[in-house]
Amino acid sequence: MPVSYTKKLILLLALVTFGPALFAAEKTDSLKKAEVNLDSLKKQVQLSVNDSLKGQLYTEIAGRYMQFDTISSKKIRIEYQEAAIANTLKAIHYFSKYNDTIGLRTSFNNLAKVYHAQKKFPQTKWFILQSNSLSRELNDNPNIISSLIELAALKTEIKDYTLAMRDLNEALALSSKNHYARQESLVQLNYAMLYSSLKNQSKSAKAMKRHLAIDDSIRKVEEAILAARIKAADSLAMAKKKAYLNSSKGPYAFNFSKKPGSLPYLSLSLF
Repeated sequence: MPVSYTKKLILLLALVTFGPALFAAEKTDSLKKAEVNLDSLKKQVQLSVNDSLKGQLYTEIAGRYMQFDTISSKKIRIEYQEAAIANTLKAIHYFSKYNDTIGLRTSFNNLAKVYHAQKKFPQTKWFILQSNSLSRELNDNPNIISSLIELAALKTEIKDYTLAMRDLNEALALSSKNHYARQESLVQLNYAMLYSSLKNQSKSAKAMKRHLAIDDSIRKVEEAILAARIKAADSLAMAKKKAYLNSSKGPYAFNFSKKPGSLPYLSLSLF
């Protein structure tokens, strides 16, 4: 058996044997770091004498638990969800106290996500609507569109197709008017899913085609911008190099020459 093949076989066996343990150890280390981070945040809340900071701290704590969808254990996942809810409600208390609308909206979005994962649709809808209302008060079109898309997805899931269509129509109007290409693409994707639920495969395919076309346009624009930046950076680098070379030349230069029949000599010439 060739030596190289033997080495590869040994390496493969080692990965099969010890790989899972190594990955498990790495995952355990990540969890330990996350726990340390959580403990640190909880201590900051306890030690904080400024109530205006507590809303954000509780939101950060909730954010750690919002990663519940990465947990494989159902029991631990539920614990994470409940912890996310509890800490978000605490955050809402402080955000309300200081009339922090951005903090409140973030909290409403987090609660909507958790309740949606728990299939608690009335609560999900209520918190998305609260987020939408705050965005309208702030005249924040991107977040109005995001909440409309979330509402449409929820209503599609609970088979409230007429209202889902209404939300998507408004989201499309806002995204088109304000030239939010990414959000318009997402709206088209949700149209495709809605029409698919309605068993209208023709319209679903058309919406999906528009979604892909918009994404393709975005990609081309980004590539053009990147190419322009690279070109500009290269031009700047060349200009700097040229300037450096010119500045490194002093008033004197050494010229090596060799005259016929004589040894090379060094002449110092004045430019």
